[in-house]
Amino acid sequence: MKKILVTGTAGFIGFFVAKQLCEKGYSVIGVDNVNDYYDVNLKEARLKNLHKFENFIEERVDIADKEKMLQIFSNYKPQRVLNLAAQAGVRYSFENPHAYTHSNIEGFLNILEGCRHNEVEHLVFASTASVYGANTKMPWDETDGCNHQLSLYAATKKANEVMAHSYAYLFNIKTTGLRFFNAYGPWGRPDMALFIFVKNIIEGKTINVFNNGNMVRDFTYVEDIAQGVIKVLLGTPPEKDLEWKQNVPSPDPSRSGVAPFKIYNIGNSKPVELMRYIEIMEQEIGKKALINFMPIQPGEIVKSEADNNSLYEDYDFKPKTNVEEGVRNFVKWYREFYKV
Repeated sequence: MKKILVTGTAGFIGFFVAKQLCEKGYSVIGVDNVNDYYDVNLKEARLKNLHKFENFIEERVDIADKEKMLQIFSNYKPQRVLNLAAQAGVRYSFENPHAYTHSNIEGFLNILEGCRHNEVEHLVFASTASVYGANTKMPWDETDGCNHQLSLYAATKKANEVMAHSYAYLFNIKTTGLRFFNAYGPWGRPDMALFIFVKNIIEGKTINVFNNGNMVRDFTYVEDIAQGVIKVLLGTPPEKDLEWKQNVPSPDPSRSGVAPFKIYNIGNSKPVELMRYIEIMEQEIGKKALINFMPIQPGEIVKSEADNNSLYEDYDFKPKTNVEEGVRNFVKWYREFYKV
């Protein structure tokens, strides 16, 4: 049975990926420190679901703990590694910037070192659409330049891409980065817009809508993202491109040929206006939202849209869930989980 190390298994996307891998019969070593960035009870509930599988092993460890992470790699010798553990959230990075360097830089370096010393077949790691930053050309393509990040969170994820590329080159670690676009769905994080909006609409509280509602997002259903992640993780890892010209390099390392390294977008490629998103919530809940329109927040991106062509060409994968179905599933889960 192939052993797969998955970090962030108490988290939103990590939970769904680990669950699907367990259902497929893989041995999953789940690493998470279950920190209190948001409701620990929600994280524990996700883990409780994973512990129903005999092929799931939990290691409650902070990926920034160098010695413990190296021990996990040494003990389990995973064939493939998926790093989803990270300090998430754009706005929280203004309040606690050191949490981002702790998890997203120190922690990720420990993942790279573990792969370096343990003959891992394929490392897949989470990046984010936020790395595109100030780029307003749409849709965003992996080969677009992305050196104008608008938040520390995005900057640490861009750093992950650069760090991973260097390790792929130096130590021939076959590596794939995935830029996630606006994940949403059941079991979602309480700091995300869908969760906050649904909770407040149900409770009759005001929701704060930034940039006066003039925002567009490429909302991508979490189970679609999980399926795409698994396709890449279990698929053929990238190889060096022997035809790549070093004297005319591409503007982005997503198509670098000097290392066995690739980057892909995972988005729905069907951007939705924020006010339409809220309207769908209102329809599913059966109640109008009380809206407080506000100016745009620092670090906020006005529009996101993914070009998924590379992922489709290489792995024959496209997300399929429309936003109406996705929001419906979230509202159903929220009512059941919180008994409202």
